[in-house]
Amino acid sequence: MTSDDVLSVLGLLRRAGADVWIGGGWGIDALVGGQTRDHRDLDLMHRQDQEDAVLAALSAAGFVESLDQRPVRFVVRDPGGREIDLHPLVFSGDGSAVQASPDPQRPFVYPSSCFVTGTVQGASVPCLSAEQQVFFHQGYEPTERDRHDMAELRRVFGIATHF
Repeated sequence: MTSDDVLSVLGLLRRAGADVWIGGGWGIDALVGGQTRDHRDLDLMHRQDQEDAVLAALSAAGFVESLDQRPVRFVVRDPGGREIDLHPLVFSGDGSAVQASPDPQRPFVYPSSCFVTGTVQGASVPCLSAEQQVFFHQGYEPTERDRHDMAELRRVFGIATHF
């Protein structure tokens, strides 16, 4: 997944009227303002009530569902192998959101303050905050990519991470 791909997908979804935020590795690169590593996919959080619009827009662009783990997440892939990992969010009136988790008693929580903007190729893009990224990168054995991503957040924002 290239930076051009990211901007193309975001434009496609914006034109469809869908609100999305970048998470994962591309979200961290958006926060630090530049691509720091290769990315195999694009993680997007979206409003669950806009899922039909998201799917219609991506389907029209050639993406087909390749994994269904709803209500937690699902994945779409295009014939060229580009992959988007989609995370449905249910928003509250205060701007916070929740995402289902594998443990129904412990949903993933998104405070309203975690929805921020970053940049990809100098373009302003919606993404998750550094604090939210750190929060989601705990409780599991990190990969080298995870270690790299957390090092970038420490370098740019001077924040503490768990590894």
